[in-house]
Amino acid sequence: MTDLVDSETILWPQCRSALDADAPKMKAVSDLVDARLRGLSTEQKVGQLIQAELASVEPDDIRRFGLGSILNGGGVFPSANKHARIEDWRHLVRAFQKAARESAAGIPILWGTDAVHGHNNVYRATIFPHNIGLGAANDTELMGLIGFATASDVADTGIDWVFAPTLAVPHDYRWGRTYEGFSQNPEIVNRLGGAMIRGLQGDPASSEFLSDIRVLATSKHFVGEGSTADGIDQGDADCSERDLRDVHALGHFAALRAGAQIVMAAFNSWRGEKVHGSSYLLQDVLKRQMGFQGFVVSDWDGFAQLDDDLETACIASVNAGVDMLMVSSEWERVYELLLSAAASGRISMTRLDDAVRRILRVKALNGMLNPRWRGPIAQRTRSLGSNRSRLVACDAVRKSLVLLKNANQILPLSPHQRVVVVGEDAADVAKQCGGWTLTWQGTDNTNDDFPRASSIADGFRAVIKEGNGKVTFVNEVDDETTADVAIVVFGEQPYAEGEGDLNHLSFSRDHPEPLAQMQLLRTRGIPVVAMFLTGRPRWVNPELNTADAFVVCWLPGTQAGAVADVLFTDAADEVRHDFVGRLPFSWPLDPELTSIDRDSNRPDQYLPVGFGLTYEDEATFEPLNEFDSTSGSAQRGPSYQGSYNYPNP
Repeated sequence: MTDLVDSETILWPQCRSALDADAPKMKAVSDLVDARLRGLSTEQKVGQLIQAELASVEPDDIRRFGLGSILNGGGVFPSANKHARIEDWRHLVRAFQKAARESAAGIPILWGTDAVHGHNNVYRATIFPHNIGLGAANDTELMGLIGFATASDVADTGIDWVFAPTLAVPHDYRWGRTYEGFSQNPEIVNRLGGAMIRGLQGDPASSEFLSDIRVLATSKHFVGEGSTADGIDQGDADCSERDLRDVHALGHFAALRAGAQIVMAAFNSWRGEKVHGSSYLLQDVLKRQMGFQGFVVSDWDGFAQLDDDLETACIASVNAGVDMLMVSSEWERVYELLLSAAASGRISMTRLDDAVRRILRVKALNGMLNPRWRGPIAQRTRSLGSNRSRLVACDAVRKSLVLLKNANQILPLSPHQRVVVVGEDAADVAKQCGGWTLTWQGTDNTNDDFPRASSIADGFRAVIKEGNGKVTFVNEVDDETTADVAIVVFGEQPYAEGEGDLNHLSFSRDHPEPLAQMQLLRTRGIPVVAMFLTGRPRWVNPELNTADAFVVCWLPGTQAGAVADVLFTDAADEVRHDFVGRLPFSWPLDPELTSIDRDSNRPDQYLPVGFGLTYEDEATFEPLNEFDSTSGSAQRGPSYQGSYNYPNP
């Protein structure tokens, strides 16, 4: 292990929360946990280490094996019904918890879900902007409100644990999980990560901590996932330990100090060693130096990547410090392998007890070791997708928008004008939500899957109707197209981890149609406002050059109609909401700049972190009209065929 550690001694900070400082409370928790631990058999202890995926487990399995946890992955629903009702979720939770109470151990299960931008696996839930948009808003109070709204929706379905927030600091635009990061600036990740944890769980110093309107959060993914070479998902982070600590772990420090009780190990390697197998990072750093008292859960089958032999992989991961194994399907085999390893001493009883004690500690803090505990749905009224949560989402949308260009102060638009909206993306709610929405990749969704949503097109209709203007929606510009102004809405297709990795940054290379529509509008003398839906900065110089105004909308979620509140004045031609969003990532003006330089301040190569225009700015950033529109060769993989040239309009 010494070859992985820098020659200098790197000290990691203590990350205790107010909860850890409450000695009487933690003494009572410790005594309760020790008493329950003493009464468990080895089989029951091993059961606590297993988290099984909902699609592969039944309540009878919980009753028989006494498993510690289950999860529902993206695209997994009660009875395989994407439109499952809240009652369906509650009924299923009750069935599993009843089975857990009837197991030999009698310990309730933890139920985890990927609620990464709202309760996004559940029909009718409010979907908030993805983290990159929240990084643009950079508002800790807003983060707390989003966390609380998400917790309320999750608790309403009976679920008590969310796999959020992601605290990555992405360093390559091509990485398909870039939108899960708040910013390339670790200080922003630190601020917003801690605020989200408190919103989800409550303040650890208050009585609201893990009350029935709060849920367990997860500090994920520990650590270094944003630094993988070439932005390849689950790749190798070859950064120094000092950078690992000062950049990539900064958000985790805030999360633990805010009371996070669960840490999810990262898929990536650090200097060639998988984090799931790194005793140095999980035991020495996280648990000993940082003082983490909760438990470490693996990512989806992440432990299995340690060795081709599943038994060897399971043992190595647990011995390295993973306390709970998230298993996609072969959970019964994993259970038997761990039981055999414990019996033979390949996993010591000391290590097994440590893992179980940590899991029980979290359950005790969540009230689950109280014999009268019945879960968060015992005394709840329905709040899923409430008006209150939608209002918070609207505020988040408005604050996340970033204005990159506003030539001749074309914005804000008057609702009295004749407006043509170009592109089917304006009405596509699924595209406005992006990945991790009902399905894992966010694909195979339609507007019918979002009955309470307000699309960008819906917002435009409402404000223009209020101003007695006229709006027309077209997919393509033709000879009959006339208007005072055109709004072209375009962007990336939904994606998530793995599938979302890119081998180049140019948007127009793969999607030339929006640029062609903008150019045609310009030839017809119609001013163009471009609205870009994206999970990361892309090379869009041709689009920037062609448009009169350019707005980055990120992935705004189900309340994307709030975009219109910023883009248009009210009926009296007064500004409703100004732009307040600022770039959370530097924006590349050269397609070769695929790696993110967190210290970038070179205006000839980037729009820097913090850039963003407002209606009060006199400058309209006219130099945008001079950007090079010739794509370079910054790609990876065999698909590269050469450079791609675009006319400079």
